[in-house]
Amino acid sequence: MAKGVLVDLTKCVGCGSCTVACKLWNDLKWDPQNPTVGDKVKLNDKNWTVVGRHEVKDKDGTPVWRFVKQQCFHCKEPACASACFAKAFQKTKEGPVIYYPHLCVGCRYCMVACPFNIPKYQWEKTFPLVTKCQMCSTRVAKGEAPACVSVCPAGVFKYGDREALLKEAKSIVAKDPKYVNHIFGEQEVGGTSWLYLSDIPFEQLGFKTNVTHRPLPSFTEKYMQATPYVAITWGAILTGLYHYTKRRNQIAKENNKNIKA
Repeated sequence: MAKGVLVDLTKCVGCGSCTVACKLWNDLKWDPQNPTVGDKVKLNDKNWTVVGRHEVKDKDGTPVWRFVKQQCFHCKEPACASACFAKAFQKTKEGPVIYYPHLCVGCRYCMVACPFNIPKYQWEKTFPLVTKCQMCSTRVAKGEAPACVSVCPAGVFKYGDREALLKEAKSIVAKDPKYVNHIFGEQEVGGTSWLYLSDIPFEQLGFKTNVTHRPLPSFTEKYMQATPYVAITWGAILTGLYHYTKRRNQIAKENNKNIKA
């Protein structure tokens, strides 16, 4: 069964333990210019996980702090994988959407396709790659929780079978009126492996809620199937034009020689 993570934002204290675990497990460099916890944190090629801090008001109008962990949502039907004709992005049966750099051609279609703006490019490198959270796929394949999940001291995360977590989330929302009646990730773009509970409307916490409930690949699948053929055809056309131009230049040189003679 596909795995998932249930995130209860009401429990997060913003300690940043998850971001540290992510750095250590994935051997990511620390960047003093781009912190992993705070008001204006952003995902980038070195920060695969960040915790944003939001000052909002609860249902009673009382100002409160809420902390939101951000990472790849690992869609059930990922648009990045659908858009990648090189198969550099692939969805595993356990749930993680993995990036294979040796297959990447650098087209960055994945960045355009992702509705949540997750994949990031290594712009400063001579030979750049695309990077993003891998959901600790090697751990998940062995039945272990992602590194970020395993270190949380506040019990924010619960790892397990996605459908079981979704059922539990619905039960929590039904029994406790403090939660908004919305489980983020249940239906967004066809569903994601990461599911969120909150007592504050998700749009106030920076979530992109105006996305379709239909899997994005269903919109483009028939067109993306033609991409390799278009690439091959275009390559053949360019090759033909190259040889045609080369032959014309050779003939022109020969004619000039005959005229001078």
